[in-house]
Amino acid sequence: MKKTAITAMTLALALCILFACGCTTPVTTEPTAIPTETPVPAISYEDTPVQYSEVNGVTLGYREFGTENTEPLFMLIGFGATMEHWNTTFVGILSKNYHVYMYDHRGMGESTDTDAQFTIEQLADDAAGLITALGYDSINTYGVSMGSTVSQQLLIDHPEKVRKAVLSSATYSATIPETEKLHGLLEASAENTDVPDGVRKEAVANLEWAGVYQNLSTITNDVMLITGTADDLTPQSVAVDIAGQINGSWLVRFKGIPHAGSSYAPVEYATIVTTFLEMDESPA
Repeated sequence: MKKTAITAMTLALALCILFACGCTTPVTTEPTAIPTETPVPAISYEDTPVQYSEVNGVTLGYREFGTENTEPLFMLIGFGATMEHWNTTFVGILSKNYHVYMYDHRGMGESTDTDAQFTIEQLADDAAGLITALGYDSINTYGVSMGSTVSQQLLIDHPEKVRKAVLSSATYSATIPETEKLHGLLEASAENTDVPDGVRKEAVANLEWAGVYQNLSTITNDVMLITGTADDLTPQSVAVDIAGQINGSWLVRFKGIPHAGSSYAPVEYATIVTTFLEMDESPA
């Protein structure tokens, strides 16, 4: 199985490892700031109107950034979060070259819900439906934490909707030993009547999700896994397992970065995402 493993905190290091044919030995370096060639476009959630689309019996709220007619990038947020939780520097850099769409899962933020408990499969169906409603047959995706869970289900249930996929802070199940801390967090949220109903439903959906490990090998889309070595919710070993099941997938490890690393190293994360999305991986 061909797999590129990258431990990177600088773009130069990432590219050196990427183009070292067959190199899978982890390499570490001290964190180094990556200068941007042009100023990061200013992103304001308050000044960007929320738009709405009817999908699968609910109304999903979304925002968009970037220039029309550029390559699209669809962002799937994590557990208990809304689209305002995306790091603005991260989104700003991506919006220089991509038309970025972000949205709230059903029952969260600007999106509505039904009375019934939803599932991860339904959230993946929502993502597929919104991609269609936005006018795309397929789209690049970036999912973080629970967003990467929904992304995996999307890749399995609706592979035709995804061009390239980035899975950040991912796990293929919330019930494996490696994600014991995450499982405890989800259980506490599911049982806490004081948390918002949408958060509780997301927790239940994650706990009831059967996982997709047995289906990961069926994914043929171009996929990149990003993980932080200090992530104690979805440890790097889980990302290694997922990458090992998806043929030809990329694996990028950021030294010392915790869960949902785009909030801690937005420039570095945006740089490697752009590198991946722009790489032509067609056979020679």
